[in-house]
Amino acid sequence: MSIETLKSDLNPVAGSEFGMLGTRSIASYERELFQYRKIEFRLREALTQDEALLKQKDAQLQQQALLNSESDHRLLNDLQMIVSLLSLQGRASSAETAAHLKVAADRVGMIVRLHQRLHSHDGEQTVAFKQYLEELCLDFSAMTSAGGTVDLICDAHDEIELPAAVGIPLGFVVSELLTNAAKHGKGRITVRFGKRSEGAYELSVANDGAPLPERFDPMAGKGLGMKIIKSFVDRIGGTLRFGPGDGSQGARFTVTFS
Repeated sequence: MSIETLKSDLNPVAGSEFGMLGTRSIASYERELFQYRKIEFRLREALTQDEALLKQKDAQLQQQALLNSESDHRLLNDLQMIVSLLSLQGRASSAETAAHLKVAADRVGMIVRLHQRLHSHDGEQTVAFKQYLEELCLDFSAMTSAGGTVDLICDAHDEIELPAAVGIPLGFVVSELLTNAAKHGKGRITVRFGKRSEGAYELSVANDGAPLPERFDPMAGKGLGMKIIKSFVDRIGGTLRFGPGDGSQGARFTVTFS
């Protein structure tokens, strides 16, 4: 049975009016359906564009990660090449010059080891920080022992698992603080790490050199060392403090964080 026949059977008198009403309803439905299809088409277009942008962003991130990895690899290769050149030059030099070149080669070699240590936990979720810190101190001690001028003490409490996003930047902070301590100290460096309170931790590096000048501002100097330290401390949401070292001698830099 056709629609028109059904409308006529239901109401022969008002059949024409019913037909007009039915036609308007169908036309309205078709217009709405057309609008929905337009919206669906636009949504599909937007989703397609978003997917393309996400793929492009992922590709850029992967490319950046690859470039960073290649940069690190080239840096290590360059440093190892310097070690080889210093060693070769030492063989062709006098005993005194060869001794100095060996010290330089050993130090560059240890910089390579420090760099590798700092990146050894890339991609991991947590870092056993006591072990990490002790190994970092051993590497730095070996690097500076050639000159026979640094006595490095590492005092870390119970093993603490830190998120890698905190532990690795903190490792860079320690490396920079150790470098500054060795540069400005007289021979002894003390590194301490442990809990300050529930959920809060404290790491300090102290030397026995000259005390810090009055109104010392770590960010006022022209060097990059303290700026790098402050940048990493800010990254982990920590606080950097400074003051006298043990027995009011030298200087101590302390990082507190949660």
